[in-house]
Amino acid sequence: MLKSQEIDPVLFKEACKRMIGIQQGQNGIGTLKEKTVHSVLKYYYAPKTSYHEIKIGPYVADICVDGEIFEVQTRNFNTMRDKLSYFLSEHDVTIIYPVAHTKWLSWLDPETGELSPKRKSPKTGTIYNIIPELYRIKMFLSNPNLHFIISLIDVEETRYLNGWSKNKKRGSTRMDGIPVDIFNEVRINTMSDYSVFLPYTLPESFTSKELSKAAKIPQGRASTLLNILLETGVINRIGKKGKAYLYQKNNMC
Repeated sequence: MLKSQEIDPVLFKEACKRMIGIQQGQNGIGTLKEKTVHSVLKYYYAPKTSYHEIKIGPYVADICVDGEIFEVQTRNFNTMRDKLSYFLSEHDVTIIYPVAHTKWLSWLDPETGELSPKRKSPKTGTIYNIIPELYRIKMFLSNPNLHFIISLIDVEETRYLNGWSKNKKRGSTRMDGIPVDIFNEVRINTMSDYSVFLPYTLPESFTSKELSKAAKIPQGRASTLLNILLETGVINRIGKKGKAYLYQKNNMC
């Protein structure tokens, strides 16, 4: 699966069926959290378990195929810095990052044990979810050995009804998230591939505010994205428009 550029929904469902059962058997329902997503993606991208958990120097790679390393990381990319520094010196490394594209939510009342019917969340996950994580390892992004797979998956999530708001939903505790399908994936293999974050509706030169509007992301995240794209050489800063910096896509990308 790792060399393929097309998603395989049948294989993904097989991975869900196999790995969710194993995780539930080991941990019990309600204790899965990111472990389930991690296990499903590891099996989906490398069905041969002989490729899993390979010791390389002082670290263990989630997947290693013919010297290529694949790490499934659901969050906190900053915790990978030492590992990346070691791996990238001699290996190609691909970080597989899951994004909940479509999410169905259920609420469990811890007092009564009542579980609500699942409802589709109004929020849709996109490739821009990875931006804060990329910033945490910005110092590695210009390394040609580092690649990414953004895996857009559909998830059923259960949360405890124990938050601080009146309806107990805000500030609630996440119980578990179960992957159920794969929607798409985006691969970043070269520096020019980072241009996928630039919407086609952008004008030739643009500000962070214009990027925010075109990408439908908060302006703070757009500013972080511009910082990343400058680091990877996808864009150039070409001047100012009023008080705002003006950017332009690098013609080489």
